[in-house]
Amino acid sequence: MSMLTNSELPLYIKVHTDDNVAIIVNAGGLKGGTIFPCGLTLVEHVPQGHKVALTDLKEGESIIRYGEVIGHAIRPIVRGSWIDESLVIMPAAPELDALPIANKVPQLLDPLTGYTFEGYRNDNGTVATKNILGINTSVQCVAGVVDYAVKKIKEEILPKYPNVEDVVALNHNYGCGVAINAPQAIVPIRTLQNLAVHPNFGGEIMIVGLGCEKLLPEQVIPDRDKCNILLLQEQKGFSKMVQAIMTMAEERLIKLNERRRVACPVSDLVIGMQCGGSDAFSGVTANPAVGYAADLLVRAGATVMFSEVTEVRDAIHLLTPRAVNEEVGRALIREMKYYDHYLDLGEVDRSANTAPGNKKGGLANIVEKALGSIAKSGSSPIRGVLAPGEKVSQKGLIFAATPASDFICGTLQLASGMHVQVFTTGRGTPYGLAMAPVIKVSTRNALTEQWPDLIDVNAGQIATGEATIEEVGWEIFRLIIEVASGRKKTWADHWEIYNALCLFNPAPVT
Repeated sequence: MSMLTNSELPLYIKVHTDDNVAIIVNAGGLKGGTIFPCGLTLVEHVPQGHKVALTDLKEGESIIRYGEVIGHAIRPIVRGSWIDESLVIMPAAPELDALPIANKVPQLLDPLTGYTFEGYRNDNGTVATKNILGINTSVQCVAGVVDYAVKKIKEEILPKYPNVEDVVALNHNYGCGVAINAPQAIVPIRTLQNLAVHPNFGGEIMIVGLGCEKLLPEQVIPDRDKCNILLLQEQKGFSKMVQAIMTMAEERLIKLNERRRVACPVSDLVIGMQCGGSDAFSGVTANPAVGYAADLLVRAGATVMFSEVTEVRDAIHLLTPRAVNEEVGRALIREMKYYDHYLDLGEVDRSANTAPGNKKGGLANIVEKALGSIAKSGSSPIRGVLAPGEKVSQKGLIFAATPASDFICGTLQLASGMHVQVFTTGRGTPYGLAMAPVIKVSTRNALTEQWPDLIDVNAGQIATGEATIEEVGWEIFRLIIEVASGRKKTWADHWEIYNALCLFNPAPVT
């Protein structure tokens, strides 16, 4: 990594010794004629985060970043030139049936002991990081009534129960007008089932249904007492609907208000890792720092989930060797194949992932994006794989298969049992979740300076040499403990910036 500490001097980052490109660090980019200490001279303006050729490249020659081929030159490129996305031909994705499996399983790092957080211990042994009432819904039809009732609950009832942090409506766009018996309907259904029993709800479950939907309320909370279910079609008018919801809610608020935080080992935590609004710095600042924090959490016995299939697919050859055994490696491949097929049905491929903002931030294609994305997984062995919406039951590093959509990924990680999410961003997004805290990590100093009241951790200092990956990783680890304990609020929780739940439904809509 080539860098200088004086931000006025030209800076670039070369990740791997084999790389023939580097990215520009300086805010605003650098103009043509700029000379680096190594003698490299820019032949044109190169924006911040974008790639500069470190050598002359022939037409068709491999463009290498992270020590991996991210594409091929569409024409000859002169040393010192700006390599924008139009000059890069995307390579084929790794062949799934030829991947090495479990042949480079990392050695376990020394255990990390003595770290605890203050959480709410549930009767079933799980732990919560928030104390909230969740009002589940079985169909979108009831969302307007539930939202109205939640507003009144927060205004008129919640203040009487100061130990309860919030009341959350679990609204969604499912439940009717769908092929409820289609094989893939299991994905949204198990997601809703697992959301209903999220640890942060303390086992106090209620569900509001309409009464004629395809997804019966009993399917959302099977084996539960029917008094937890309220059907709007059985109520006498709107006012009675709202009052019935409020009455049922208060019965549960009384119980939730009795909960108190107690010391819990960090091994009780389930942490989700995600990135959104990625840029070329994601893979060299924020994601490696999050990966270092992930290793610390695994050493402490916690569960860490990384996700986003299309942002793993082009780097899967670097992950299957880390699978702890053949079964886990095959499960990784299974989820890649599943999503390849899903994209084929929509007549697109994985290149559909990369957003205009990703490209503006210097990412040429999904290959480059994926190589940076997997840095969030750290260096631990991969111990398990979850299909979309499955609940996690293992400790250690887990791949939880989800789409890369921020909102769907967040919803599915919540269904898997996530307590806290660590979210990296280079372009910036005010994303947040009501059910669990979201720690926002910036890839660039400029973004932190622009959004000082939205970014929780600045990993941009890694690019300028003001901090190391290890230092920022420890900062993230310690902040996770503070946030999980309720001692510190994330900016998203401070402002109550919450995105709606968004189910992944690969089954037909009728």
